[in-house]
Amino acid sequence: MLDKIIADVRQFKQVKIELDAAGRERLLQAALGLTLGEAENVFAKIIVKEERLSGDAVNEVFAEKQQIIRKSGLLEYCSTAESFANVGGLAILKDWLNKRSAAFTQEARAFGLPAPKGILMLGVQGCGKSLCAKAVSNQWQLPLLRFDMGRMFGSYVGSSEENVRRAIAVAESVAPAILWVDEIDKAFAGSQGSGASDGGTTARVFGTFLTWLSEKTVPVFVVATANDISQLPPELLRKGRLDEIFFVDLPSVEERAEIFRIHIARHQRPVEQFDLAALAAASRDFSGAEIGEAINSALYDAFYERRDITTESVLATLGQTVPLAKTMDEQINRLRHWAEGRARNASVWRDPLNPVASETRNLPS
Repeated sequence: MLDKIIADVRQFKQVKIELDAAGRERLLQAALGLTLGEAENVFAKIIVKEERLSGDAVNEVFAEKQQIIRKSGLLEYCSTAESFANVGGLAILKDWLNKRSAAFTQEARAFGLPAPKGILMLGVQGCGKSLCAKAVSNQWQLPLLRFDMGRMFGSYVGSSEENVRRAIAVAESVAPAILWVDEIDKAFAGSQGSGASDGGTTARVFGTFLTWLSEKTVPVFVVATANDISQLPPELLRKGRLDEIFFVDLPSVEERAEIFRIHIARHQRPVEQFDLAALAAASRDFSGAEIGEAINSALYDAFYERRDITTESVLATLGQTVPLAKTMDEQINRLRHWAEGRARNASVWRDPLNPVASETRNLPS
């Protein structure tokens, strides 16, 4: 059908066809999941709107898929401009995802490579799990669909399970795609004892989702995030349902310096004017989200006082902040103990049971 459209428009000199082999593959990959009629309409719309057809037009194809998803009312299409350049640290996780960026192509299928199933990111709040889910969508050039478990539960017997099946069918219909299940620990909390609390509805919904994870053949990559391992059912953690479990810990001193650099540059300030080593050393036990908020607070203070932010003003803001890791020390230590030997560290190696010793070793000279 694409070849036919290209042949038809060649007679119009003002329309430029700029499709090399890689661009053609990107465009066809993006159109998978659309009917022939839907794909023909979106290609025609691109040609009329831009008077050219190239592999860079994938966002127009995703916009067509967005309409299909919106009509279902069960999944949320997340449009994002985030990239791995905006994610500080997590080098091992980013490398793992980068190596699978071409796994949905025709070349990968010809090589005999199975499509990756998904990952579970487990760790401390505010350390970049949700940001990574958005960045991988941009990196892989695949639509990101947010699976909100709250939308699945209906008031009638059997309607919740049917909603899950419909949501899965929608995700599969626009595949290849990324299905983002945020805070899956809260979504399925109490599934093991739901017979007494909700007549077993949560357990049945969870069972439907688990069965699909095990048996799916359509290229839908699942990105699940969780904060509390005590709420995670053991059935979810076994190999075969997801490819890997990553533990996302508080950022190391080098990672905090990188996070400061990203946030300072995002606010259009010259990074070289800030002492990143001093800021990283002063922000021990801070999460990435808390570092971002410290920069924001320093900006508010500077704007009120009609001056610009400096290293000293950010250090003052850090000194006034009590990080969540201090108030939730017991829970984070319990999480680290559980992750040791059970999950893969998302960052460069550091001893999860003795992060202070690792931090001292890594302090900049």
